[in-house]
Amino acid sequence: MGVLHPLRATLVCLALIQTSCEVAEDTSEWDTATATYSNQTDTSIVTEGACGYGDLPEATYGKYSAGVSSVLFGKGRTCGACFEVRCVDHILWCLQGSPSVTLTTTDFCPPNFGLASDYGGWCNSPNRHFHMSKAAFGEIAEMKADIVPVQFRRVKCERKGGMRFTVTGSSGFYQVLITNVGLDGEVVAVKVKGSRTGWIPMARNWGQNWHSNINLTGQPLSFEVTSSSGRTATSYNVAPPNWQFGQTFEGRQFHGVKDSNNIAR
Repeated sequence: MGVLHPLRATLVCLALIQTSCEVAEDTSEWDTATATYSNQTDTSIVTEGACGYGDLPEATYGKYSAGVSSVLFGKGRTCGACFEVRCVDHILWCLQGSPSVTLTTTDFCPPNFGLASDYGGWCNSPNRHFHMSKAAFGEIAEMKADIVPVQFRRVKCERKGGMRFTVTGSSGFYQVLITNVGLDGEVVAVKVKGSRTGWIPMARNWGQNWHSNINLTGQPLSFEVTSSSGRTATSYNVAPPNWQFGQTFEGRQFHGVKDSNNIAR
């Protein structure tokens, strides 16, 4: 199947403006980076991490994940973003045919300024580096490798089910962790609404944790989530009035058909 030119895709979207436009932006061009892997025995990156996802399978991000260097991390903005990565230009360590793997950004790979950027300080700025889960790395390179050259590009995130909202905090500090985000994967703005409030903008606390100082206990909760491409998905009354801190609720996804309760645009 051919790939639409960006301008042509835009024109198609405009022509279909009366319906929901499902044409996503093109996959980005390949760029260069390096990759290593985590020795975590469960094949995933360390739980919690700088994105705040905690247990990755529970967050639906599974075993194909990576911590990325500061250039790629964007102070947490790219948490949840998807990259296609392939090993290149190393006949000894790259798997034959340079197969690729799609992974999710779930953590930050911190710099180590005590080591040279090309000898141990892989995540030092301005390096582009992926510290991949063992499972993901094994899809593109020999596990005996220490560090390999790779190519990467941004791709759409394919998720099952709706976005998930995990509510934490207290009566005076309300926080929500947003996971399982499709398409762009990135969240750049969030609003929350109770039955007795208007739409309240939330601030990024860290990773994909967003907070507000409004007391919303006893009210059904709705969320408006905006992705990096400007798409907005609104999940109405996703949490019932008797919601409790620590609970997770499933809402609207960026792809899908409109319904009476949840609207994506």
